[in-house]
Amino acid sequence: MRPAHLSTILDQEFIGAQNGHHTPVMLWGPPGIGKSDIINQIGTRNHIPVIDIRLSQMEPSDLRGIPFRNNELVEWATPAMLPNAKRHGNKGILFLDEITSAVPSVSAAAYQLILDRRLGEYEVPDGWAIFAAGNRQGDRGVTYTMPAPLANRFSHFEIQLNLDDWVAWAYQNNIDERIIAFLRFRPELLFDFDPAHNPVAFPSPRSWEFAHRALQKFSNHPELLLGTLQACVGPSSGIELKAFVDSLDQMPDLDAILRGEDIKAPKEIDLQYAVAAALVGRAIRAKDSDDASTVFGHILNYAKVFRTKEMGVMLVSDMLRAIGDDLFNTPEFSQWAQSIGDIMLYD
Repeated sequence: MRPAHLSTILDQEFIGAQNGHHTPVMLWGPPGIGKSDIINQIGTRNHIPVIDIRLSQMEPSDLRGIPFRNNELVEWATPAMLPNAKRHGNKGILFLDEITSAVPSVSAAAYQLILDRRLGEYEVPDGWAIFAAGNRQGDRGVTYTMPAPLANRFSHFEIQLNLDDWVAWAYQNNIDERIIAFLRFRPELLFDFDPAHNPVAFPSPRSWEFAHRALQKFSNHPELLLGTLQACVGPSSGIELKAFVDSLDQMPDLDAILRGEDIKAPKEIDLQYAVAAALVGRAIRAKDSDDASTVFGHILNYAKVFRTKEMGVMLVSDMLRAIGDDLFNTPEFSQWAQSIGDIMLYD
């Protein structure tokens, strides 16, 4: 399931925890695909705490608690990391990460916590949703087969990467526009992991964020840039990204485009992707300015300059996702919409 749809499901599952209709959710996917980030985004969007427990690092007693003697009885000290209404609030997310990497004895300790929302005397507060995530067995991570009794305690979703969803996230998180443009140009490199070869560095949503950081740190050190990009996304992808970045000195004058001057679109397809990504970035930065409508209008006019209408549709679609419905109020939008004929604006 694509991340945008999965986020809606998780939002509804969190709401379901408030009214007694929550079902624990298990997210499956290879390493670096963004499972943890999706959960954390739910917490940020709903302004709630996320308690992230890495089960691969736990012993059974870490969940069950440590026994202590109380007169003639043995009681259990509840672990402080588990949700507590007084300490953490009445609602939130209990996130059991790396659950498929936990040893079976820890998984067994989690059974009651996940289904019955309790461990001995401890109870998960009613307003807390329970989500879990893990890698699949073929992903070359440290994984154990999920026992049937534990699997039957979840609804299961496998994350399927979607470039449009990633691009929307990238603009929201200020990822370098050169990375966005490159992946628009080479979409198959958003995630390229072959577990048979067990690579150390490989392209993934997580490692492209690392490449973004490398561009910020080493763009002024050309002798180091290639090596640092390869260290993030692997040898071949690093070479391709470096070559793409080096070619951008042939881009047209973006400031002239935003002034409304008559600027031709580049013939090279990679430069077209670069221009489109850069213009969306300019639109985001202009969103709250006094001349936002003017900037939007000039970008919409430029979207008609591309030789292929699909490139203009991609540009306007990304801009719409980034700045919202304000784009519809720009006079040039209706003119652009008429120019694309039977090409639909995709969601």
